[in-house]
Amino acid sequence: MNVYVESNFVLECALLQGQWRSCEHILVLCETGAVHLIVPAYCLIEPYETLIRRHKRRRNTKQEIDSELGQIARTEIYADRLGGFRDITELLIKSAEEEEERLHEVCSRLLGSAEAIPLDAPVLAKSAECRDRHDFSPQDSIVYASVLCHRAANPASRSCFINRDRRDFDDEDVVEELARYRCELLPDFDAGYRFLIDSAC
Repeated sequence: MNVYVESNFVLECALLQGQWRSCEHILVLCETGAVHLIVPAYCLIEPYETLIRRHKRRRNTKQEIDSELGQIARTEIYADRLGGFRDITELLIKSAEEEEERLHEVCSRLLGSAEAIPLDAPVLAKSAECRDRHDFSPQDSIVYASVLCHRAANPASRSCFINRDRRDFDDEDVVEELARYRCELLPDFDAGYRFLIDSAC
């Protein structure tokens, strides 16, 4: 079965958030050949932008907190109570570094086992059409257009599109359009993993 995923799948795995275990199980199914995982190439780039914004906020937060702690430390009665707070500010930077390492690892695994849909001229043209028709954000329109273009070129195989946020794609028109391409929308990674396991039984 063809299994389409998007940026949130990559981030869920890399950041160990929410439904990351189901994402990891789906990735393992791909690596063992049980399913054919397909990811728009854009979705291997967008997570880095998300991390860059997040890490910039953490650096700024650390600098602000360190500055305030420096001011507080000048007051003698507080100076010996600041050790734990300094550990927290160091965690802001350390966690950012570890997240980036995990993102590299997840993207490397995907590139080694999944199929990437190129961000080419047909996808960009379809993206503009999808943005107008469904009122998608530019990012969601690229993801959705990538899936539709790939389905149009591979109509025979059964497929599903698993994502995390119902607000992004869980719309009746989108569900019906995907169904015409023999693609089922599953807006939940846990439900997506259960669907794949049930389909294999």
